[in-house]
Amino acid sequence: MRAAVLHETGQEKLEVLDDVEAVGFGPGKVRLRIRATGLCHSDVSAMSGVFPQPAPFVPGHEGAGEVVDVGDGVTGLSVGDRVLVCWLPACGACPSCKRGQSQLCLAGFMNAGTPNFRRPGGDVFGFAGTGTFTEEVVVGAGGAVPIPDDVPFEIAALIGCGVTTGLGAAINTAKVEAGSSVAVIGCGGVGISAIQGARVRGAAQIVAVDPVASRREAALRFGATEAVAPDGLADAGQRITGGEGFDYVFEVVGKSATARTAYENTRRGGTLCVVGAGAMDDNFQLNMFELFFDEKRILPSMYGGGDVLRSYERTIALWRAGRIDLESMITHRVRLDGVNDALDQMRTGESLRTCIEL
Repeated sequence: MRAAVLHETGQEKLEVLDDVEAVGFGPGKVRLRIRATGLCHSDVSAMSGVFPQPAPFVPGHEGAGEVVDVGDGVTGLSVGDRVLVCWLPACGACPSCKRGQSQLCLAGFMNAGTPNFRRPGGDVFGFAGTGTFTEEVVVGAGGAVPIPDDVPFEIAALIGCGVTTGLGAAINTAKVEAGSSVAVIGCGGVGISAIQGARVRGAAQIVAVDPVASRREAALRFGATEAVAPDGLADAGQRITGGEGFDYVFEVVGKSATARTAYENTRRGGTLCVVGAGAMDDNFQLNMFELFFDEKRILPSMYGGGDVLRSYERTIALWRAGRIDLESMITHRVRLDGVNDALDQMRTGESLRTCIEL
């Protein structure tokens, strides 16, 4: 079986190998044939060591495909079913799930320390307990979510992470109000999805902020009313809000510096929504007076901040109705052998989302 493998954390290139075997199949598990997978910035963060992930590993967590085998005890899934990969399935029994915060369930993370694959040289892990840069993968039954026949695999793959995260940040976490002003800092796939979510919620002004010109141009096509480079944000805020600051600012980069910028451009009493996932040693600082005096809400958003199964259904409904555009988010398509070119395109900001077709 073919898969793209990172041998050591910190390497920038993946090696596409044909001697990888998916392991772990048994009761409660399903084997999937991956048909399409998106390249998410979290994969790059795991490769660089920003996210803790045992190596060697197969990156990828934004995938979709078909069920090829079903383990004992699995209900609701059959061979041939079309599914998307949920990298953070809810167990339904932990305190977070019982409180209705299934996006905070840690059951899925426990799989990250168990090898998903094997090569003649030893075990290979799958990123986030999945690893979708491969032809086949074994996941728990909860990690395979059936999709309707009219949803293409490449669209389903995006729904599996980036789209759900960005849309959910605007809809579930921030609950953007109609007529409000919004700024989105970082306009890759997740940021573009946050822009679409703010548009769906009825925001009057949506300012996209990104250093890459092509991403700013794309943001305008997806619903931003204005797009500026980072050094233009203050001027945009002055013109649009009279210098008061935006009602909502979304940080979709995962850096303390951009989080601080987002805070400073949020109005008093407004909402800063932190969507970007950053490093454990990158600390965001506030002084106690401003924290008290400004009364700004700081809301982190994990995987869209809501029940992911409901979020998937809502996303499909919005897509069917033409309220959101998912097809145009896929700016590049490659086969597995082109994965390193796709990584370079993501690092330079050339791509919004690359679909790897398997």
